Amino acid sequence: MKFLDHLEEWIVTFLMGAATLIIFVAVVHRYAAGWAIPGVQDWLLSLNLTWAQELTIIMFVWMCKFGAAYGVRTGIHVGVDVLINRMNEKMRGKFIIFGLCAGALFTGIVAALAAGFVWDNGAHHAWFNLLGLSVDGIPEGPTTPDLEWPTWMVYSAVPLGSSLMCFRFLQVMLGFVRTGELPHHDHGHVEGLEAELPPVDLNPYAMKDNLHPNEADSSQGSGK
Repeated sequence: MKFLDHLEEWIVTFLMGAATLIIFVAVVHRYAAGWAIPGVQDWLLSLNLTWAQELTIIMFVWMCKFGAAYGVRTGIHVGVDVLINRMNEKMRGKFIIFGLCAGALFTGIVAALAAGFVWDNGAHHAWFNLLGLSVDGIPEGPTTPDLEWPTWMVYSAVPLGSSLMCFRFLQVMLGFVRTGELPHHDHGHVEGLEAELPPVDLNPYAMKDNLHPNEADSSQGSGK
């Protein structure tokens, strides 16, 4: 399970970083190609980056689908739970389980419908052709305009991401049934950084040299 968690994070991180880099390069190329620099301008104009926009759109779609599953696992999705939190513990638990089951059912239905669409949109032909089976009468499916990739590969983000979301809903529900706890995301916490607590007796308005406010260090708090 830890491998799946890390794989989910690696996919989202890679797609976000790569898409940002591609957009940056494409924008710089677009402006730099307008500069009348002999030799350099001709070389920049010879580079074809028309595919950059299409690729980044595809990457953001995949990132959003897998990021949504990551959000379910970590409890980062926004939810209106004011009324539920005012209920007694038993009734609150029932509503939470119902909501998680509804999320799993919805994402499961989306995954099933999307899988059928992807299969009919060219995946059927691709897999049968890969396995050496007859593809007579099976449509090959369209391709993307710029990259000319099979669209079924692009649309696969929906069934894969929705299936992972369905699994995460069931995982969170099972964890809640066992422990009574839901995943909670601390928006103020940054991984790898630990907040240093100032000394209890520290006076941030004290002066060391009668000129500058005292820094929040441990030496001042210890009375040195």
